[in-house]
Amino acid sequence: MSKIVVLVGSMRKHGNTEVLVSEFVRGAKENGNDVTIISVADYHVMPCTGCNACRKRVNKDCIIQDDMRKFFPILKEADIIMIASPVYFYGLSARLKAIIDRLHQPARNVLKVKKLGLLLVAADTLPAVFDAIKLQYQLILAYFHLENVGEVLAYGVEAVGDIKGKPVLEEAYLLGREVK
Repeated sequence: MSKIVVLVGSMRKHGNTEVLVSEFVRGAKENGNDVTIISVADYHVMPCTGCNACRKRVNKDCIIQDDMRKFFPILKEADIIMIASPVYFYGLSARLKAIIDRLHQPARNVLKVKKLGLLLVAADTLPAVFDAIKLQYQLILAYFHLENVGEVLAYGVEAVGDIKGKPVLEEAYLLGREVK
């Protein structure tokens, strides 16, 4: 059994990203995994200011006092982190990106995460719509020596509910069933 944290980058409750995540989570739980969902819509996290105070502080944590402190302990216990985001303009959602940027602090060294995965949703149907995110994702995998557990990419889903009935939901479920 693995402890999985899913970072959901959508501000839209019950939108396509959440539906995709729910199928992944259903599969992961059926496989005996412990899954926690952290939705950016429920937290206020400021972007990194690049002040480098985290490098000078005794405990090596961020100086910004916001909701990041609430879920850093949850992330600390994760074996696997899944990044789930809508793609608005060839990148992760701004709120999710702020969280990811804030994880790049010396305190991240206490994280025991070994695996990372991607769940992405875009209205666009261009094959290249996810390329920028996938490149950044590959760089993060290499930099932190993380294993890729997989990617589920949903094209052409814009309005709430567009994802329902799409084969990509089965793909997300199966990825969840395979994650260990």
